Amino acid sequence: MLKLDALRSTPVQHDPFEYLIVKNFVDGEKLKGVLADYPEVPGPGSHPPAGLKISGHFKELIDELLGPSFQHLVEEKFDVDLANRPTMYTVRGFCRARDGKIHTDSKTKIITVLLYMNDDSWESSTGRLRLLRNGTDLENYVAEVEPSGGTLLIFKRADNSWHGHHPFEGRRRAIQINWVTDQSVVDREQGRHGFSSKIKRLFQPSHWMQ
Repeated sequence: MLKLDALRSTPVQHDPFEYLIVKNFVDGEKLKGVLADYPEVPGPGSHPPAGLKISGHFKELIDELLGPSFQHLVEEKFDVDLANRPTMYTVRGFCRARDGKIHTDSKTKIITVLLYMNDDSWESSTGRLRLLRNGTDLENYVAEVEPSGGTLLIFKRADNSWHGHHPFEGRRRAIQINWVTDQSVVDREQGRHGFSSKIKRLFQPSHWMQ
């Protein structure tokens, strides 16, 4: 499903931090099957796989993303050894108006992967992730990532890896994968997101499920 050659040929940008963007990273025909099997998520926020139905073409995609070929290529591109680093992933389906605030990701994260799972094009002018030069100004950006289906963003976490987007509310699908410092991070984060996901499933307004 993954166009690894496209990733291999995409140079890493170093200004102001290390990142790369690959459009159409997932084969177009296979992306349709992945979107058809995209799990139902109970509202906005990040949801760990334990509370979701991960199956079909979506599971095939996740298996490839967590497989050795993709990991080795990420290691090569970002000159980092991930051999003994745990991975975790979460699934997003919706965005709230208060999401997208500028941040850098926690220091426990080494590499962040975002694979967007929306339609072929993104019509809204908001909800487009911006990679920033500082932690205060969304207009001072070096790249803007359209969250259209199959768009891949990878960056190495740093103290200046600022990113965020203008407020958007509605469906905004994405898979996030992180290589992290140790297993305790996975246990803590997956547990936190899992508890939040259960609460959302119980009390989320019905419009988030549409």
